[in-house]
Amino acid sequence: ATPGSVLAPTRSQGEREPFKRNAAENYALSPWERAGVRGLPAHSLQNIVPRMLLPYRPNVGAALFNPHGHVLVARRRDVPRALGGWQMPQGGIDAGEDPRGAVLRELAEEIGTAHAEIIGEHPDWLSYDLPADRIGKALGGRYRGQTQRWFALRFLGQDADINLDADPHPEFDAWRWAELDELVGLAPDFKRPIYAALVLSFAPLARSIAAQSTS
Repeated sequence: ATPGSVLAPTRSQGEREPFKRNAAENYALSPWERAGVRGLPAHSLQNIVPRMLLPYRPNVGAALFNPHGHVLVARRRDVPRALGGWQMPQGGIDAGEDPRGAVLRELAEEIGTAHAEIIGEHPDWLSYDLPADRIGKALGGRYRGQTQRWFALRFLGQDADINLDADPHPEFDAWRWAELDELVGLAPDFKRPIYAALVLSFAPLARSIAAQSTS
């Protein structure tokens, strides 16, 4: 079949067979395929499959603090500059990967250094839904949003260690240190509740780090 074509399900004795015969195999399919619409272009599927059927993608996020208690934010390459696009580093958790290991790996991939230590962790998984017009487009069209484990980390390196071009497919084109209170205003609307929760959770750590730098 050619890309984007609709694949007809096989039939036996006039009845449609399931695409997969057991739960494990079925789970490996995309939500679109499980709903019986495999082969349709992802952008057209948002009107066919209710978003409640889609899972959340497991994800980690990094609130990386410098010695002054400021947090690193970076600007996404794929977002128009007029819309901002600033966020903290985050990324998917690989199969079988521990979230604590995943967040250090993501730092190395996204900002070119994992010279950091974990000093805190938000106690809950925090989830967000994508805007309706991005369902079926973002995150490979497989997810309704992301469920995230967030960590606070102390940066142990120098600013010169940060290299946004370390990965062959860089996600960011600029970075800076920001006050923790700036985060909510920088975030897109659908991520603001998560960033608000993180500001409350990590504010004591930010103050403690800043106090140590002045003592």
